[in-house]
Amino acid sequence: MEWFRSLPWVDMVEWLNAVILSLSQLLASVGVPEEYRQLAAFAILYLGVTVVVLLFVLFLLKSFRRPKESDDGIAQAEEQKKQTEKHDAVESEPAEESVLEPEPEEELEESLSLLERLKRGLSKTQSSLVGRVDSLLRGRTSIDEDLLEELEEILITADLGIKTTQQLIGSLESSQARSELISPSQVRQLLIDELRKILTFESKPLDVTSAAPFVIMVIGVNGVGKTTTIGKLANQFALDGKKVILGAGDTFRAAAAEQLQIWGERAEVEVISHTEGADPSAVAFDAAKAAVARKADILLLDTAGRLHTKVNLMEELKKIRRVLDREIPGAPHEVLLVLDATTGQNALTQAQLFNQAVPLDGIALTKLDGTAKGGIIIAIAAELQVPVRFVGIGEKIDDLRPFDAEMFISVLFDSE
Repeated sequence: MEWFRSLPWVDMVEWLNAVILSLSQLLASVGVPEEYRQLAAFAILYLGVTVVVLLFVLFLLKSFRRPKESDDGIAQAEEQKKQTEKHDAVESEPAEESVLEPEPEEELEESLSLLERLKRGLSKTQSSLVGRVDSLLRGRTSIDEDLLEELEEILITADLGIKTTQQLIGSLESSQARSELISPSQVRQLLIDELRKILTFESKPLDVTSAAPFVIMVIGVNGVGKTTTIGKLANQFALDGKKVILGAGDTFRAAAAEQLQIWGERAEVEVISHTEGADPSAVAFDAAKAAVARKADILLLDTAGRLHTKVNLMEELKKIRRVLDREIPGAPHEVLLVLDATTGQNALTQAQLFNQAVPLDGIALTKLDGTAKGGIIIAIAAELQVPVRFVGIGEKIDDLRPFDAEMFISVLFDSE
């Protein structure tokens, strides 16, 4: 500590006072009141010292970092040299050895059956709904009011909706009143039976051979996977031997037509499109004319993603429908609404409002594999009586599958 005591403290204090005095005089010259001058001088001095210290710290950090970066550069160069030598060594080996290497096995996902893929896709929904129901019923000896209240909460939070939940709870209470429901173990089976009834209601089947060309108008809000769904459907129909034409009616979204062109190339089908910003009804008109002239079996018409709350955009859907009907009597034969399963009850709201503007014939539910809200399928069927035609259980081109209610119930309540 001797060095610390030996510092010229008296000179430093005098220098500091001189600096403060100079700053006070400077502040006086710019009109700072006398009572604030000394305080302001100290503040300026403190700020100046702080800036100097920060600059010094930054200088030290930069100085210490340079050797490290240099070492990293040397190490990176050595590693690159080793990789180059290794690559050259591999290339210098006889070509015959590469022939002897076994071909990579096909991906496991391709070998999975539809049932297994659906089971994997519904795992989150199964855990959210059936798993919680089973936990509730386990160990119960009687059906009381508390059990029914907890069951009601599970059904609502699994996105079955209030109306559907009340319907299911009412069926349970009616069966209990008729002495048909005695033990908690029977609750599970009764739920299965009631859900099967909801999902297997009478509806118009999707028969693409009922008209030629069979026109499917695809609608939905932005971001639900509408264009991707069209591309996957086109691929499926083309593989079935159908002649398919796609209409790029989404003229508002940037690169929407280009995205559909890519899907058309993958499925090897023709795409009718206009420039960005063109009238969607004009695209519908040209697509309908082309489908008739080329004797296409199916016309899939994309439409601009729109918020279900925008009245003017919903009115445009009606105009497109009128154009199609004028060119191909009875068209569109199927109005397919694409919904994102991950949005839960919001998907039901979208379906209700779209159904008011343009009566729906079917629904394609995407992203079912990434959500615990698959119960929305049941809510839609119960409240709208609109069939779910397709479900998306993955990102591959063949992961959009026709919806099978029996298989859905079977997978959902599979206890294995």
